[in-house]
Amino acid sequence: MRSTEREIVMETNGALRAQRASFAPPSGFRRLTPGLLRADHAAESFAGLPDGVTVPGQLLAAFKAAAPWLGLSPRLVHAVDWLFRFTQPQDWGRGGRPIVWPSASMQQDALGLSATRVKAINRALIEVGLITMKDSPNGKRYGRRDPRGTIVEAYGFDLSPIAARHAQFARLAEVAREERELMGRLRRRATIARKGIAQILETAAEHRLAGEEWVRLSNDSQGLVSALKGLGRPEAMASGVESLELHQKAARERLEELLQIVDSDRLGAENGPHHITYKPTLNPEQDTVVAPEQRSEPAGQAASSTPAPLRREPTEKGRVLKLHPDELVRLAPRLRPYLHRPSPTWPEIVDAADWLRHELDVSKPLWGEACLAMGREQAAIALAVVSSKDPGHFRTTPGGYFHGMVAKAKAGELNIDRTLWAMRRSVEPKLRSPPAPGDGGRRASGQPWS
Repeated sequence: MRSTEREIVMETNGALRAQRASFAPPSGFRRLTPGLLRADHAAESFAGLPDGVTVPGQLLAAFKAAAPWLGLSPRLVHAVDWLFRFTQPQDWGRGGRPIVWPSASMQQDALGLSATRVKAINRALIEVGLITMKDSPNGKRYGRRDPRGTIVEAYGFDLSPIAARHAQFARLAEVAREERELMGRLRRRATIARKGIAQILETAAEHRLAGEEWVRLSNDSQGLVSALKGLGRPEAMASGVESLELHQKAARERLEELLQIVDSDRLGAENGPHHITYKPTLNPEQDTVVAPEQRSEPAGQAASSTPAPLRREPTEKGRVLKLHPDELVRLAPRLRPYLHRPSPTWPEIVDAADWLRHELDVSKPLWGEACLAMGREQAAIALAVVSSKDPGHFRTTPGGYFHGMVAKAKAGELNIDRTLWAMRRSVEPKLRSPPAPGDGGRRASGQPWS
């Protein structure tokens, strides 16, 4: 390139640089961005509070409710909340302008952030269209009010874009409210399904229903419950809750199927899952489950393999199994806290036993089975007998022991008369041995039983 051409290029470049320098933003003014331009346009349309809004606090409340849907961080919401504190009601009226001018150092102290972080938050508020800036000639924030509190001159944060977007915020706030209500209903459904599955697993354990299916149900339900805790959207939450409910429904149907099999098998199949073992003993004073003595059949007649049903004696003169309610309370004092008077009736004894079963870890389904198998009064007596035993007497738990009594009652093998006699003798040592069969329930001396 010849020297003359080089000189022309150099002169042209110098002129362009000078031209760009002449259009550089003056000191104190920020660079125009799409977000700032949108915020400026929203601020120019400000004409006071929107229709239906009577106080500025409604604008702030709508914005806060919509903030999660807008994806705004809590730090940005806090920054807007803090700026709102500097406005006055007249700033939001027609002809006013909600401009505030806290200093940079005040903003840093209030938000607990460095100068760099505060500047980043201010830029973020502008880019999302929540505020715009009215810059002073020297780039500083300041303002003044007249004696009536009306802003005369102000340079700083202009909050009017929030008023312009109130309709959007209110709409999103309503959507958020509906979503919270839906999530609340879904969480309640999940809780019901979770507790239902826990009840099914508890019942299966009480009936000794073994199998991989129950372990799998427990693991799957726990996994679903854990996954639901981390979900925040209704669509995903609904899918997880429906899956949990399907698990509950299938498990309940399976449980009912197995319980029908168990209930119909009175003698207990060889491989039956409901078979329970108990502490072996031949001493009736140490075990409440006593089988009746075998009786020989007449010659030439085969012994029946079907066990005799549980003998249910009618309640006569206030007695069940030759037992008065107040005597049962003396023999089983753990009933007493659940009674309202010292001389209870049998219905009151049954109600007290229903409360006492919680202490003994006897579930409601098992209690219902006992009432059906024995009758309500005898079921209460059996539960009272269990409550009188020392904890070391049980191989597993009192509830498991009571389950064994119910199973024997269903098979016609439960006889607690001798157990009641042993309990009487422990309370009244002067009593002699129990009566022999056929003596009509009287002592050897001929006196009636107490």
